[in-house]
Amino acid sequence: MIQSMTGYGKGVAESETAKITVEIKSLNSKQLDLLTRVPAVLREKEMTMRQAIAAALTRGKVEATVTLDYLEEQTGVSININAVRAYKEQLMEMATDLQIAWPQDWYATLLRLPDALRQRVATLDDEQVRLLSEALKSALDAITEFRSTEGAKLDIFFREKISAISALLEQVEPFEQNRVPKIRARLEETLQNLDGVDYDKGRLEQEMIFYIEKLDITEEKTRLRSHLNYFLQTLGAEGAQGKKLGFIAQEMGREINTLGSKSNDADMQRLVVMMKDELEQIKEQVLNVL
Repeated sequence: MIQSMTGYGKGVAESETAKITVEIKSLNSKQLDLLTRVPAVLREKEMTMRQAIAAALTRGKVEATVTLDYLEEQTGVSININAVRAYKEQLMEMATDLQIAWPQDWYATLLRLPDALRQRVATLDDEQVRLLSEALKSALDAITEFRSTEGAKLDIFFREKISAISALLEQVEPFEQNRVPKIRARLEETLQNLDGVDYDKGRLEQEMIFYIEKLDITEEKTRLRSHLNYFLQTLGAEGAQGKKLGFIAQEMGREINTLGSKSNDADMQRLVVMMKDELEQIKEQVLNVL
């Protein structure tokens, strides 16, 4: 069953201390175009995450966003008590020796000194790695299901359009049978209306046969039916079939165009135009198939 490249998936995993959310969006693209947004603390796992996404989604313009929320109060700054104690002892000793009054705002004075405050650097722990893995899996499962649902809709659409083209192709046959006598009558009437022109009827018959053979569309109809059947077979095949369906649609277009150029009949050309319209709708939607 085919899948669409359009999709959305969200996964959430949390513990007592943190919650990680992964959101993945995808649109159609000729190849995999992956953009990831990951918090700094999870950055070392970004490559592993990208590999998992690439393996699951294969193709498309994909945007993955990871957010990390701490459920317990986190502070990024701590007081270096040993440094502050050493500063205080030295300052008090200096104030006594120099007979300088100890400032009332001595807290602020101490905290402004170098290394009195330490910036805590967030580090990745095993719990966060587990949460990221769970959230990513949930998001990938969700977007895969979304793509499959959209793919099922496309499958119905394509089958309807292929059926419509097949029906139009069947309608060509009556006009095809009638057009040869019409062409012959038109050519003979034209020759009869030419004053003073004599012609060899045997030679005319040979040329007529050659001309009509050039307008024969039997092979085009046979190839078009074959392409229509192959398109339907490919719809039911496993794996990513979008590119193959696109190639088959191109071949269908070539046969339909040849039918139009050989038709030499207004009613047949009208049917060819209708087939082209159905095929263009197929080509537009094939771009969304994985």
